[in-house]
Amino acid sequence: MSGQEIAFGPLLRSMRRAKSLTIEALAEASGVSERGIGDLERGRRAAPQRRTVAALADGLGLDDADRERLLAAARAGRAPGYSPVGVRSFPRGIDDFVGRADELAGLEALAARPRKDRAPGEGGGAADGQPVVVVIHGPPGTGKTTLALRAARRLADRFPDGQLMVDLRGTDDSPPAPSELMVRVLKAFGVPDRDLAKTGPQAHPALYRQVLADRRCLLVLDDARDETQVRPLLPGSGGTLVLVTSRRMLTGLDDVHRLPLGGLEPAESAAFLTTLVGEARATAEPEALEEVARLCEHLPLALRVAGNWLATRTGWTVRRLADRLASEERRLDALSAGDVRVTTAFDLSYRQLTPTAARLFRRLSLVPGPDVGAACAARLTGQDVHDAEDTLEELVEAGLVGSAEDRYRLHDLLCLYGRCRLTAEDGAADVERARRSMFRWLLETAVVAGRWYEPGHGAPPDSWQGTVDLSSADRAREWLQAEAANWLAALHAAAADGDHATVVEVAESLHWFSDQWMFWGHWPEVFGTAVRSAEALGDPLLEATQRNYYAWAVLICEGRPRDSLPHAARALAAARRAGDAEQQAWAHAYAAWAHRVLREEGPAAEHSAQAVALFEVAGDLHGMLQALVSRALDLKGAGRDEEAVDAYRQVLTRLDEVGDRVEPHIAAFTRVNALAGLGGAYGRLGRWEEAVEYLRASVALSRTDGNIALESRYLLVLGDLLLGAGRPGEAREAFTRCVALGSEADPRRVAEARSRLARLDGDRRHPPPGVGVS
Repeated sequence: MSGQEIAFGPLLRSMRRAKSLTIEALAEASGVSERGIGDLERGRRAAPQRRTVAALADGLGLDDADRERLLAAARAGRAPGYSPVGVRSFPRGIDDFVGRADELAGLEALAARPRKDRAPGEGGGAADGQPVVVVIHGPPGTGKTTLALRAARRLADRFPDGQLMVDLRGTDDSPPAPSELMVRVLKAFGVPDRDLAKTGPQAHPALYRQVLADRRCLLVLDDARDETQVRPLLPGSGGTLVLVTSRRMLTGLDDVHRLPLGGLEPAESAAFLTTLVGEARATAEPEALEEVARLCEHLPLALRVAGNWLATRTGWTVRRLADRLASEERRLDALSAGDVRVTTAFDLSYRQLTPTAARLFRRLSLVPGPDVGAACAARLTGQDVHDAEDTLEELVEAGLVGSAEDRYRLHDLLCLYGRCRLTAEDGAADVERARRSMFRWLLETAVVAGRWYEPGHGAPPDSWQGTVDLSSADRAREWLQAEAANWLAALHAAAADGDHATVVEVAESLHWFSDQWMFWGHWPEVFGTAVRSAEALGDPLLEATQRNYYAWAVLICEGRPRDSLPHAARALAAARRAGDAEQQAWAHAYAAWAHRVLREEGPAAEHSAQAVALFEVAGDLHGMLQALVSRALDLKGAGRDEEAVDAYRQVLTRLDEVGDRVEPHIAAFTRVNALAGLGGAYGRLGRWEEAVEYLRASVALSRTDGNIALESRYLLVLGDLLLGAGRPGEAREAFTRCVALGSEADPRRVAEARSRLARLDGDRRHPPPGVGVS
């Protein structure tokens, strides 16, 4: 027997004697008992745990080489004949791995966690006494196995006692039982059949834990079905790193690290496709390559199939494949190369669902928007909302549906797959009933939610039996924004079906709400659709009303004041036919607004005056307040700033006088504009302190009211006022806040704020742009 292979007891004795130490002296130096050392040297007890070996090595003062010899002898003594193994069965494609840098770095960090008793010079490894378990989970095709194997290859040197991959075959109809898998691992680590037979199946779990205890191993448990299959295979102690891959989240496992996988980043997808199709073809058609990646949803499996397709069809351009994938009806069929099909990966997960979950999965493909709430999903199957939520969570657990807070999403390829299953398994009549039920519910709920903002409505009536919480205007707003893509599609469907009364009702209920979310981007669609429905109904009052809303949308949302004027004129003509003073007033108000933006002060003032008079006749307090603000703006445009100050103060006084006769959000909207107008007028008069005070109050109220569009508008005005007041630091803060407001802000104001910041950063002196309210 060579020195490398000597048993632990004799090796310990020889090392102790080489240091001229008695057993008593080594016991004192190491903290290990005299009897314990004697038993070890005589072979009367099994080789010690790593902590004991480390203590003995410290007591002996061993260098790194001798310390490792003693540790190796202890490992061999604990499991005689059980030899280390290497990483196995790498699939093709591991060498063209791209991306996942953050995930790999995270796994390396876990593998390098400091061990409690590491001696100087020892390498990294998982912490002794507490194995590290990482669950890598995600939808089918996200490359979970590839990532695990890539990590295993990179980390193999840190686990010298063995690296092993075990295929749990969790997507099989009858996956192997934990007991079978346990025996497979034991055999791989060199446990002889005679030992397995001698101990018997009942003792295999204990033997499994013993073999892995105090070893530094890397164990990849690939394609786990569920927690029951995995849990018995997790070591209880030792230095093992376990990487578990599963389509399921395995939420029932405790004390594990979770690593969710989704698609690659766009740049990573392009790099991956480039490795498959070659640099020349990729650089020749970069836009087509990006389109292929996008249509594959950056899903590694789909990207590999697409890349292999191009690699084996050298006569195809990348554009040709992109055009083929662009057809939703053909996309899944196109994503197949030989015996590798994206749909096969989806099939494996789908067939493991319960019938209820499978049904909901199929019907989620009917959702027109990017995501959906549980209440809306429940309409697809007729489930109670809580039951639907449980079913959705089953789909999330299975990796077929993504979730963020209380929203659920099918990515596009899975949505196409769900649509295929829907066509194959559900009758056309049932599908249409489900779709209509969902759309009807969306529109009914949109009406109730929108009416929170309509004068004379507010909270839902007691008779309303809703399945979502619309107990406040804020909750109504949250729902309208979250389900916007879905109720908008339902609105278009109602128009296509000729249900014009419903279309007009929905648009009418959302009229004042639109002021709270001006730059959503789809208000011209909403009100343009409602105009056509109103015309179909042949009601001039409805037509006038919806044309006024559409004029507003073209003017404000699309920023086309000149194009809005004909719509305001047609609204005025329809209102006159109907004999309705209120809608005539609104038509004049929108025309005044457009002319003012076009700096056509004369026509603006004329329309404002007519709007005030007509609102007075109609007794429309809410409209009158807006017309009074409009009149103040006319005075500002004419350079009559002192009179504008008085006009804005009259608006604020009127608001205080009418109290709760004005809807709260309309009162807030009006007050925000009046305060900002007042601040702008004071700024033009050079009264900077008062100007800044009123603008700050306007911005604060905008934020409190949740009106991001107005907040962005008046942050820009505030910044300009602060520049005029010689306070550039505070101006920079205002512009920065404006830029940071996000997608609900006025994009033009954000662009202007960004430009102001660039000029400030360039330290160029410039006079402030014209301050005021636009």
